[in-house]
Amino acid sequence: MSRYCERCGRAKKACLCQWIETVESSVEVVILQHPSEVNQAKGTAKIIELSVSPSQLLVGEDFSDHPKVNQWVSEPNTLNLLMYPSPDSVEINADYLSANLALHMPNQGSQSLDVKTQCKTRLFLIDGTWKKAFKIFQLSQNLHALNQVHLPTHLQGRYTIRKAPKENALSTLEAAYHALTLLKACDATPLITAFDKMIEFQIAQLPSGSYDKYLGGRNR
Repeated sequence: MSRYCERCGRAKKACLCQWIETVESSVEVVILQHPSEVNQAKGTAKIIELSVSPSQLLVGEDFSDHPKVNQWVSEPNTLNLLMYPSPDSVEINADYLSANLALHMPNQGSQSLDVKTQCKTRLFLIDGTWKKAFKIFQLSQNLHALNQVHLPTHLQGRYTIRKAPKENALSTLEAAYHALTLLKACDATPLITAFDKMIEFQIAQLPSGSYDKYLGGRNR
């Protein structure tokens, strides 16, 4: 008998399925995961895939020739967003969709309907360390044409048990949560609920006192 949950892929003692709730989102989510993240116990991509509908999780390093990605990138009447902070990226806010959806629709003249009902929005997330995410972006030339976006810089991560390169660095799940919330795509609270339960379990597995010592090192 397998020691791992067939649904969430975690060890059965660390299974998060009881905390995972699927929410219907008006924004489709696509997670491009680096192969090195697949078996990471602290990874969050699978939680997103199970929690958000519609969503898809793809594993790879160079998606340039990936048939699904190329189909999505060229899909008409679609606003494709890539969460990737760069000099060209734009900050997501509550008015982002209303300001940008109409630009991706054909001219409907006076019979134009609500663009939100006509134009699909898709959010691409890259799941990997900063170095691996950079490599995926550099190799995957088809991603360069997407609308690059980033989250407000004041947001702080809750993932205290995983080292981050800077204070406002977020896990992939946290990025998904904040993006879907800002885009008013759904109530993404279940994402954070499952995330917090994962962190609680991992902290409980640490030797006594080691978590406080680790936090002290992070705050220096």
